[in-house]
Amino acid sequence: MNDPRAELHAYDLTEAIWRKGSASGAEHDCVEVAELPNGARVVRDSKRPGHAPLRFTASEWAAFRRSVIAGEL
Repeated sequence: MNDPRAELHAYDLTEAIWRKGSASGAEHDCVEVAELPNGARVVRDSKRPGHAPLRFTASEWAAFRRSVIAGEL
């Protein structure tokens, strides 16, 4: 059985295409998101791109987005 969380950490992020959040401030203090296969996402702090990013499965990312849009986070 495949472990989706373990698969997230197997992806090499050196070729990831990062995009900044649309609500980025003038100081560029924001998060950056990159897409992974199967709808997964990785998120990092734009000021600390060398630090380990947060990794989300597709279902975790969808739940996170729903919570943000609903104002729960």
